[in-house]
Amino acid sequence: MTATTVQKKVTRPRADALRNRERIVTAAREMFTEFGPDVPLDEIARRAGVGNATLYRNFPDRDALVREVVCSVMDRTSEAAEVALAATGDAFEALERFVHASADERIAALCPMVQSTFDQHHPDLVASRERIEHLIEELMDRARTAGQLRADVSVGDVMVAVSQLSRPPAGTGCGVADRFLHRTLQLFLDGLRAPARSILPGTALNMEDLRRA
Repeated sequence: MTATTVQKKVTRPRADALRNRERIVTAAREMFTEFGPDVPLDEIARRAGVGNATLYRNFPDRDALVREVVCSVMDRTSEAAEVALAATGDAFEALERFVHASADERIAALCPMVQSTFDQHHPDLVASRERIEHLIEELMDRARTAGQLRADVSVGDVMVAVSQLSRPPAGTGCGVADRFLHRTLQLFLDGLRAPARSILPGTALNMEDLRRA
């Protein structure tokens, strides 16, 4: 007898199902930024243009949706870093482009969603976090090697500044803050240039310092 190999057909998500999931994540990102982490999931479904059943089929609970939104924003920010790294030319200008792009992603506005019940060690979240940290370090190392970035700063210093400057309180009208965001960011970036004009108190802040804090 000849053995017959039976191959199981791999079921792939339909295109409309993928679009619905993307619409939910986009709507959630917008509403979490505008109104905070406690916005009703039913309202998110309404903005996404899908039924409640579709939302819960993709994300069985709030934590699952929050995790997907946070990972999505970090991944989009990582893509901005990769674009900056791929660009030829001035190393410090590449860092500048990344910082402005990351602020536009509103990555810091999602911080209040990471509650005590949120699994900060979920593999998806850890992978996204490690990817973005590595890329920022690469951008900064390149500018530092070129003699354009002051030596007494680290990744954490940049992320704290971006977080504080791009995180208006939910519900206060992000559009108003947008008028001043990139102007203030540029002032900060000018302060990162070498040679340094001052001596910074304390030591350079890395991401592990931030996590412990």
